[in-house]
Amino acid sequence: MALRTPGRVPLLLLGLLTTGLARLPLPASTPRGFWALPENLTVVEGATAELRCGVSAPGSAVQWAKDGLLLGPDPRIPSFPRYRLEGDPDRGEFHLHIEACDLSDDAEYECQVGRSETGPELVSPRVILTILVPPKVLQLTPEAGSTVTWVAGQEYVVSCVSGDAKPAPDITFIQSGQTISDISANVNVGSQEKLFTTEATARVTPQSSDNGKLLVCEGSSPALDTPIRVSVTMNVLFPPGPPVIEWPGLDEGHVRAGQSLELLCVSRGGNPPATLQWLKNGQPVSTAWGTEHAEAVARSMLVMIVRPEDHGARLSCEAHNSVSTGIQERGVTLQVTFPPSAITILGSASQSENKNVTLSCITKSSRPRVLLRWWLGWRQLLPTEDMVMDGLHGGHISMSNLTFLVRREDNGLTLTCEAFSEAFTKETFKKSLILNVKYPAQKLWIEGPPEGQRLRAGTRVRLVCLAIGGNPDPSLTWFKDSRAVTEPRPPQEPRRVQLGSLEKSGSTFSRELVLITGPSDNQAKFTCKAGQLSASTQLVVQFPPTNVTILANASALRPGDALNLTCVSVSSNPPVNLSWDKEGERLESVAIPPRSAPFKGSAAARSVLLRMSSRDHGHRVTCRAHSTELRETMSAFYRLNVLYPPEFLGEQVLVVTAVEQGEALLPVSVSANPAPEAFNWTFRGYRLSPAGGPRHRILSGGALQLWNVTRADDGLYQLHCQNSEGTAEALVRLDVHYAPTIRVLQDPTEVNIGGSVDIVCTVDANPILPGMFNWERLGGEEEDHSLDDMEKMSKGSTGRLRIHHAKLDQAGAYQCIVDNGVAPPARGLVRLVVRFAPQVEHPTPLTKVAAAGDSTSSATLHCRARGVPNIVFTWTKNGVALDLQDPRYTEHTYHQGMVHSSLLTIANVSAAQDYALFTCTATNPLGSDRTNIQLVSISRPDPPTGLKVMSMTPYSMGLEWKPGFDGGLPQRFQIRYEALGTPGFLYMDVLPPQATTFTLTGLQPSTRYRVWLLASNALGDSGLMDKGSQISVTTPGLDQPSGEPDYQLPTEQPTRPSGLPLMPVLFAAGGLLLLSNISCVGGFLWQRRLRRLAEGISEKTEAGSEEDRVRNEYEDSQWTGGQDTQSSMVSTTDVEPYYHSMKDFSPQLPPTLEEVSYPRGLTHLEEDMAFPGHLYDEVERLNDPSGAWGPLYDEVPMGLCDPCWPEETYEDTRGIYDQVAGDFDPMETDSLPFELRGHLV
Repeated sequence: MALRTPGRVPLLLLGLLTTGLARLPLPASTPRGFWALPENLTVVEGATAELRCGVSAPGSAVQWAKDGLLLGPDPRIPSFPRYRLEGDPDRGEFHLHIEACDLSDDAEYECQVGRSETGPELVSPRVILTILVPPKVLQLTPEAGSTVTWVAGQEYVVSCVSGDAKPAPDITFIQSGQTISDISANVNVGSQEKLFTTEATARVTPQSSDNGKLLVCEGSSPALDTPIRVSVTMNVLFPPGPPVIEWPGLDEGHVRAGQSLELLCVSRGGNPPATLQWLKNGQPVSTAWGTEHAEAVARSMLVMIVRPEDHGARLSCEAHNSVSTGIQERGVTLQVTFPPSAITILGSASQSENKNVTLSCITKSSRPRVLLRWWLGWRQLLPTEDMVMDGLHGGHISMSNLTFLVRREDNGLTLTCEAFSEAFTKETFKKSLILNVKYPAQKLWIEGPPEGQRLRAGTRVRLVCLAIGGNPDPSLTWFKDSRAVTEPRPPQEPRRVQLGSLEKSGSTFSRELVLITGPSDNQAKFTCKAGQLSASTQLVVQFPPTNVTILANASALRPGDALNLTCVSVSSNPPVNLSWDKEGERLESVAIPPRSAPFKGSAAARSVLLRMSSRDHGHRVTCRAHSTELRETMSAFYRLNVLYPPEFLGEQVLVVTAVEQGEALLPVSVSANPAPEAFNWTFRGYRLSPAGGPRHRILSGGALQLWNVTRADDGLYQLHCQNSEGTAEALVRLDVHYAPTIRVLQDPTEVNIGGSVDIVCTVDANPILPGMFNWERLGGEEEDHSLDDMEKMSKGSTGRLRIHHAKLDQAGAYQCIVDNGVAPPARGLVRLVVRFAPQVEHPTPLTKVAAAGDSTSSATLHCRARGVPNIVFTWTKNGVALDLQDPRYTEHTYHQGMVHSSLLTIANVSAAQDYALFTCTATNPLGSDRTNIQLVSISRPDPPTGLKVMSMTPYSMGLEWKPGFDGGLPQRFQIRYEALGTPGFLYMDVLPPQATTFTLTGLQPSTRYRVWLLASNALGDSGLMDKGSQISVTTPGLDQPSGEPDYQLPTEQPTRPSGLPLMPVLFAAGGLLLLSNISCVGGFLWQRRLRRLAEGISEKTEAGSEEDRVRNEYEDSQWTGGQDTQSSMVSTTDVEPYYHSMKDFSPQLPPTLEEVSYPRGLTHLEEDMAFPGHLYDEVERLNDPSGAWGPLYDEVPMGLCDPCWPEETYEDTRGIYDQVAGDFDPMETDSLPFELRGHLV
């Protein structure tokens, strides 16, 4: 709440509403009033202000008001952090203290005392607190702190604006320390209330004296202790002063030629300083100058060497700057003094004694002219004539002529021409000559070895020629046999003659001749001459032959030619002996009379006669010249150049071996002179291009290089070499080695059992090695791969594996491996087919087939035989041939390798007609075999046989058995066992029902058990009478090792044995239920029978194409069929066999096609399978138990599950052996009605 004092609101109400009022503890008798009143106060912004207020009012509240706004009695004044009340309230001191005053504190203040019991309110007079705000900045135009460039005498406008201030500041301008009076100033409102700015403008006319000085804007205010200033520096441009040339010395313009003249040109003042340049005759000669800005002085120094041609030249210095209105110039003209640059004496100073000498002395131009005088030694000679002529550069030329008589004593004196002038008193100009007076020498002689002494060639000899007196110095000249001796210096030969220089010792002169003696020095006369004087000496030199030369009577030699060689020793001292040899072999020679020899020596000659052959080409014939006295021999040789046609050398390679796809080099070792001009290669009548081809090139030496060699390149290559003398030919065989390739391998190879046969393997290979054929037997790991009973033979490119007394176990795949050392080895597969008479399988005692004889069922009789070649089956019933034209009988025949099957299907079986003994006869060209099959009625199963223990542990035993005849119905197996000494039997059902192995668990260690095996079908069980279906065994103890089973199929085992014999009850109940349901579903099943059989046959045939192939395949198998005969034969041997490694091949003989069952769930395959009609129209029984037949061959065991090729060894559907059609797992046992079931036993 704001309380305005002008309204005089009673302060008592304010005291009642406000808490915390300050009360004065003064005596009640003290009169109320102010004992200290506030006064007007002025402070600078930021300073501290204090308004005093002293009152005598006990018990009253005291507070301050600012422009009528009450600040409150709280001494801290919370609303104004910078305000507080100072003083002792008990003494009545309520001073208002303000920290850091700013413009907001500029106001009217009054001190108020509230009403109390002792009196009314009190209000002090209003006082004003004035806040002074100094200007913070001055803004100068042009910018403060900068340098402004002005031209002297021109007027410029300058403005200066202050920042916010209170009161408005005063602005003045100061130019070079002088205040400018012509100023206009305006005061403007500032950016805030109560603030002002001042803007001042001045007109300035700078002068040259203002250059470099300050133009200052100064702002003053009561709030400032000192005025604030901003300034600019004035750069005043003005022209320089006139140039001044400072001439050295007093005589301005007078200089001496050759003097280094240094002239300084100075120009003072000017901004910028003056630019100076020197001119000579109006042409610039120097534009370099320097400035001193502090003194505003420009200086330029001209340095020049004064020359005579500078006489009369005008030198000037020019000065100006950017503000000059014109060029200022100062000049001086040169007056050059120069002496003569040269003095020349014309004429010769050499003369014979007692004759006149005439000379002339001429000077070059000089200023001023010079005088000439002559001197001979220290004696002055008088000239004959003196002359003066005008010269160059304003100078003069002086000339003086002299003639005088010379004497011997004047020899060597100095003759001088001297030039002088008053202008050149400190200098002398002279030209001198040495006077040469000529006179002859007085004596001449030679010092050297005595005459007649024998010197060996190569000896160093020193001859010295000496002479006395003579001028000029005698030129001692050496002569050899009247020819001057010179000093030849060929760069590549040693120096044999050294001719010394003329040496002088007093009046004696000498010249040395040093030489290395040679043949030409023998009896030579060496003479030294000096003018008309001469002296001589003679040398005797011994030397070997200077040259040994061999002369031939013919240059072109051919085999059979006779060559006469003559050896000539041109000259030697003493004479030499000659001898001949050829490649170290001494030759007989004939001497030839000598002839005259040079160098006054002796000559010799001998000749030899040789008969040439091609072997002599390149040989050296040597002539040796031997000096006995000198003990030295010189030799010369003649190299025989025999021209002959090409000849192949003994090291010529005639057979070159290369590897196919590699490189081959057919080298050439041939000798010919001249070298063969061409090497022509031909192969099989075709010439190879000398320029090369895609796979060959002929090298520079004639060798033939081939690459990417093939076996087609094998053969003889004819080389034809030719030169100008003839031709030669050679045959080089290229033997190309290549990896073997099998060309002939008869597959299959057939042999009758017990016979002999050769498996022939013919290859194309190079090289053909004796042991390169190897054979391997392929097949399963359990087969015997040994070839010990077979004979391996090879001859040339054909290898044979001979088999004696062929046996069936030798049939199968064989591999021919050929390795001749060139990778890779060749491998080929061949099948050995052992032909043998039919062998019908006799699965005794299971030789029965059961079927219902109510004329509604069908039965299928299976007959399978092995044999090669194909087998033909015939059937008889009770010894009478079966009429297959009868529609009730249908036969299907299958041929798969050496396994052949015949399926006889009897439709509508009648007990009266068909319960009989059927005989199947298998026949091929090698013989026949037969088996009997009894068709009987359905019955209980026969007991299983062969029950045995396969493994044993303390708590379990593994059992295996062979099932018996199932009676024509699906059978199951049950185990009955007892522990001896323990009453009661335990029963265990075998699961799955058709399993022939089972692990009996829940046993006790070290306990003897008796075990029975029962077989049952819907008609009952087999009983326990057969001894083959029971065993007694004792389980091992815990400390005994347990035996592991050799072979065990996974079986499902109960967790614990049953305590009650429930299985017979269950089987009986199941049989009754089955018999009651047959009549209900029989009609329906009969309608579906034919469709299901067709589906099964399609699946069976498709699956048969994918089964494994068996060995000893007979490739002549065939398929035949016809509706008339109601029989068919199926074979898959038309497929092309695929050869591959058979090391891991382990075939197993699967069940035949007719034994395969067809599950119900495969009916959907009917749409996808393209099979040509129904192979079986009426098939009564298809669900034969797996494994009903024993193994056909001991070496080809049959398993309980479908055999298959090892996946890791063979993946292709095309095998070496054709598949046996229709080898599938049996289907579920209940897939046919009871009356349609029947088994092949």
